[in-house]
Amino acid sequence: MKFLKMILPVAIGLAFAGQASAVTFQGNDRSDWLKYLNERADAERGMSLEERRQSRQTEVAALAAGTAGASYKLDPEFLPKTVAYDGPYSPGTIVIDTEARHLFLVEPGNKARRYGVGVGRPGFSWAGTHRVTRKAEWPGWTPPPQMRKRQPDLPAHMEGGPNNPLGARAMYLGSTLYRIHGSNAPWTIGHAVSSGCIRMRNEDVIDLYERVPVGTRVVVTR
Repeated sequence: MKFLKMILPVAIGLAFAGQASAVTFQGNDRSDWLKYLNERADAERGMSLEERRQSRQTEVAALAAGTAGASYKLDPEFLPKTVAYDGPYSPGTIVIDTEARHLFLVEPGNKARRYGVGVGRPGFSWAGTHRVTRKAEWPGWTPPPQMRKRQPDLPAHMEGGPNNPLGARAMYLGSTLYRIHGSNAPWTIGHAVSSGCIRMRNEDVIDLYERVPVGTRVVVTR
């Protein structure tokens, strides 16, 4: 099944010992996207931290400006939709099916509002029940120490904004490091690429944010 159809010729300038190289994504499905992420990671191993930062900034700027010629088409399966719901959870509960890559906001009348989401990659998936303990608009991002150890080029902190990986809104889950949040990479919706957080398109997380209060129960299944 093709979760995502993309035409994304994003050329990322990567400098190696004075020689310019490029990693370009042009794919049609999840395996292509994951292959691209691995190739980019391999390419960046030969770069200094400053060169990595510059290459990521160049990529983000090109996407934001449209100069990379980026476009993507999200599988309709992951667009917001009202669906029938006959599960055990009461209205107002958020239920996240990580295998199906769907988030459901249960509504009265045996219905639910369904959204597409991105979930934790292999080794970072999880299940459990928490409450929304905090909500934030255009949140700042402070990568936890364990993430910075895996990716030493990450900043100590990034202010909120369009280039922030947390996107337009965030809902924090219990006392964990996990959040339901927006994304500056909407083409990853429908994939397992995060470090455990649940990511949504910015327009979708804004919609969900307005519908749920602090204290909302969140059930994550896998």
